[in-house]
Amino acid sequence: MNYRHAFHAGNFADVFKHSILLGLLESLKSKHTAFCYFDTHAGRGRYDLRSEEAAKTREYAGGVQRLLSSARLPALLHIYVNLVRALNNGQASELAVYPGSPYLASLVMRKQDRAILCELQEGEASALKTLFRGDGRFAVHQRDGYEALKALTPPAQKRGLVLIDPPFEAQASEFLQIEGALAGALARWPTAIHAVWYPIKLRQHIVPFHRWLGERCAAPRVLAAELLLHPDNSSLRLNGCGMVILNPPWKFDRQLDELLPVLRDLLAQSRYGTYKLEWLKAE
Repeated sequence: MNYRHAFHAGNFADVFKHSILLGLLESLKSKHTAFCYFDTHAGRGRYDLRSEEAAKTREYAGGVQRLLSSARLPALLHIYVNLVRALNNGQASELAVYPGSPYLASLVMRKQDRAILCELQEGEASALKTLFRGDGRFAVHQRDGYEALKALTPPAQKRGLVLIDPPFEAQASEFLQIEGALAGALARWPTAIHAVWYPIKLRQHIVPFHRWLGERCAAPRVLAAELLLHPDNSSLRLNGCGMVILNPPWKFDRQLDELLPVLRDLLAQSRYGTYKLEWLKAE
């Protein structure tokens, strides 16, 4: 695989994904019993925004950087922005570090909670293991995330969250892999929340996946949220991104309904910015 997230760390897609992720983790913390966080494509966990890769694209300037000086943010964004600020010594102007999904999770998880992190690329997995060395809450595996999801679920904890966030180097085939992974995961761990992030380039690539979720997947409730910065009619750029949430927390759609218009306004790149929130399946 050629994808390296270091070029894109902190961009608009990360802001979207990570603010929703934190909301899901906070919902799990509403009960004292332990939960398990399972990340199928964890990356390296922590990104240096002064690295050659990040400096080359500076995608974070159009993403997380825009939020740091904003006030009166929705609850989900408030938590996210405060964590990023804290990792950068409270700075709002000169970002040096950006947390990936597992690092953000580590900052809000409790001592009784557990995480299973999977990363296939050797360099990224090595950095991930170094990051969480000595943290007994985390188990890091250098292996294919889809295979690990099949082999390592259900965990001892009955409650939990599965995040599927692949590089999507081939969109159509990746969606088919995700469908297979979700079918098995829901059979083994039906009580968990399953969240899938996906890029939006051409709408035609996403329609069959949404149809499968609405008509054939076993989850009783499926919520889809999308953020578009450009029209979804070109394969030459990332026009937006989405996240589907299977078994979403109670009234989580209300939190997203508050979050999405703010993200649209703060992260706008053109006059075509929009968002969508819809139930693909509801009881």
